[in-house]
Amino acid sequence: MTSISKPPVRHPSAQKNQIGLTKADYEGGMSTLCAGCGHDSVTAALIQAFWELDLPPHRAAKMSGIGCSSKTTAYFMKQSHGFNSVHGRMPSVTTGANAANRDLTYIGISGDGDSLNIGFGQLAHAIRRNVNMLYVIENNGVYGLTKGQFSASADVGSKSRKGEVNEQTPIDPVLLALTLGATFVARSFSGDKTQLVPILKAGLSHHGFALIDVISPCVSFNDHEGSAKSYAYMRRHEVEVVETDFVPLRREIKVPETHEELTVVRMHDGSEVRLHATAPGYNPRSRDTAYRHVQACVRKGEVATGLLFIDESGREMHDMQRTVTTPLAQLPYDVLCPGSAVLDSLMERYR
Repeated sequence: MTSISKPPVRHPSAQKNQIGLTKADYEGGMSTLCAGCGHDSVTAALIQAFWELDLPPHRAAKMSGIGCSSKTTAYFMKQSHGFNSVHGRMPSVTTGANAANRDLTYIGISGDGDSLNIGFGQLAHAIRRNVNMLYVIENNGVYGLTKGQFSASADVGSKSRKGEVNEQTPIDPVLLALTLGATFVARSFSGDKTQLVPILKAGLSHHGFALIDVISPCVSFNDHEGSAKSYAYMRRHEVEVVETDFVPLRREIKVPETHEELTVVRMHDGSEVRLHATAPGYNPRSRDTAYRHVQACVRKGEVATGLLFIDESGREMHDMQRTVTTPLAQLPYDVLCPGSAVLDSLMERYR
């Protein structure tokens, strides 16, 4: 995936982590996303999380599909392995890569269209197999690259740029993951770095499939009232011949630092998003509690955030499949392909 290279500038007094790297060592190319896009805030949080965890970039694999969200992998850890797959097929590609080399840290970056529309079945089976990976959904309710069509997470009553009203019930990736048996489920807001970075670190440290749904505002195409996933914006200038390409500069929206459970974030058009963090006594090890909490927030028009559920006893894919501890990519050829005699002997067991 191409992007604009950043100049290799390193300040001599920049703080280093335990493996001697600065945060600049975890950066990638320059972002080509719209100014103020929430996805860039997610990138910054990922850089911070990897740096704080002292993770060697060359021991990570960044996986993505198609969409604005899938461009994110070009913007952090340029020394990492990476694969930009077909639309919606990132989970199966990651499953195959993980099966071949279990020693890498896998990070899948996807969007609501990539995961909840065309990739819905792929996501479901990655959860079912409990693939050992961090799965980040940058959720804005629209297809940004193709000019703002509704995605499966668009809210009922949302209006598109052309004025159509969405009448279909949205798919909530958090409720989906809880229902399918995911062992780590969380949600955050792209502008809340204080909450998002620790959640990303927890997901990266989890042994199994860790899904993090990040509400990530689209400044260009989700400019309607009634959406809990982005902030709308009002054009200051209308030039008909470049209407779909002109994006006015917007400042990044950040969540104010409070210690309240309910945080109200004001968007560019004056609308509000109500983010509800988990209470101090909340039990993230109860799947039923997590499900009821998310549903209760939905009924009140709030977005449940924080670490919603974790099961530390769950078995990941390699445990369930009883694979060898040595990554398949490192096994010699004669072990992977032992010859027809060995295979014939194996087949005798099934006759």
